[in-house]
Amino acid sequence: MTIIEDARAGRITDDMMLVSKEEGLPAGKIAEGIGSGKVIITKNRLHKGIKPIGIGSGMRTKVNANIGTSGDHQSIEEEIEKLKVATGAGTDAIMDLSTGGDLREIRRRILESSLIPVGTVPIYQAAVTSVERHGFIGRMKEDEIFDAIEADGELGVDFVTVHCGVTLGTLERLKKEGRILDVVSRGGAFLFEWMIYNEKENPLYERFDRLLEIAKRYDMTLSLGDGLRPGCLADATDRAQIQELIVLGELTERAWKEGVQVMIEGPGHMPINQIEMNVRIEKELCKGAPFYVLGPLVTDIAPGYDHIVSAIGGAVAGAAGADFLCYVTPAEHLRLPTIEDVREGVIAARIAAHAADIAKGIDGSMERDTQLARCRKLLDWEGQIRLSIDPGKARRMREERRPIEDEVCTMCGSLCAIKVVNKYMKT
Repeated sequence: MTIIEDARAGRITDDMMLVSKEEGLPAGKIAEGIGSGKVIITKNRLHKGIKPIGIGSGMRTKVNANIGTSGDHQSIEEEIEKLKVATGAGTDAIMDLSTGGDLREIRRRILESSLIPVGTVPIYQAAVTSVERHGFIGRMKEDEIFDAIEADGELGVDFVTVHCGVTLGTLERLKKEGRILDVVSRGGAFLFEWMIYNEKENPLYERFDRLLEIAKRYDMTLSLGDGLRPGCLADATDRAQIQELIVLGELTERAWKEGVQVMIEGPGHMPINQIEMNVRIEKELCKGAPFYVLGPLVTDIAPGYDHIVSAIGGAVAGAAGADFLCYVTPAEHLRLPTIEDVREGVIAARIAAHAADIAKGIDGSMERDTQLARCRKLLDWEGQIRLSIDPGKARRMREERRPIEDEVCTMCGSLCAIKVVNKYMKT
């Protein structure tokens, strides 16, 4: 039985108990959320020894980090190190987006090394295989797409991105839209190329029942991908994006009927004033299914700083009800991320998720902030560093410019407002 079927039958599994303890919520409430589709636990039944996470209504906002090789850079060891750094920085999940090298071996190594859930985009494997076998993505066989999904299930992949809403109908809508950046989703672009070349419907949409059979076999979560996510602010919240979301809402209900867990992927680049509306539209059209957003990025002009741009959008999205934030690194739009880029991306996304949890009123979300404030009041620098989201960086920055008086910092020195007021308040 799948975890949805267990929840609907009133059975509390070990994974539900672990999530209950992590979230500080009753196990029965976790089960209720899973049964309704508003909460998911991303864990393939074959992936042993990982920490399951709950994503969705009432849960802490979670963070995902993308890693993976490219055609230009194919070091498995570097990607394993990125996994370790991302995990150490506090990411809740990892996605392997590799497109270069032995993809199956890369995934096997990442799954073997990971203590947290792992996601993939199987169409990447299918596309790479198609180019190797047939010389062209358009000649990809339908079975090769499903074989790649099945292979990931067998390896123990916990959740897969599948672009089922990229249909002939959404393709026609896209042609009418006149976007600046037509399609920026790699998986979405592969499927559009295949559909145009073959003049056929997307197999992931047309044969969705086969996809559900595979997902159910491994209790693998489907992350319904946003192949038409906007790639710049000017394209945000257009008809093509919303039409795809309507399709995903319909497919979500079909998945729930079969006992398959689903989350919905969302934009993308978007003006900050459109974010809350987009979250509300997703929650309405997809009946409360967990929302997984890339950013959103709230400006297009900050290459090199897109982790900050993304964190701004992620905090707004999370506060509005988004459940899962995909990090963006400083290298977005510029290069394959380095190990340091990955660390910075995770920290920025975690800050956004934490800010969102405070806005949502998640129990205990402000406790650490209050503790740090009390340490600041006492000029307790060790306490402030220990409670910070990145203690290593906080300590390094303080040590780089040591103050003459240890109880203050070099910003204000003896003119420190807290020190002055503490003296007269007798604290």
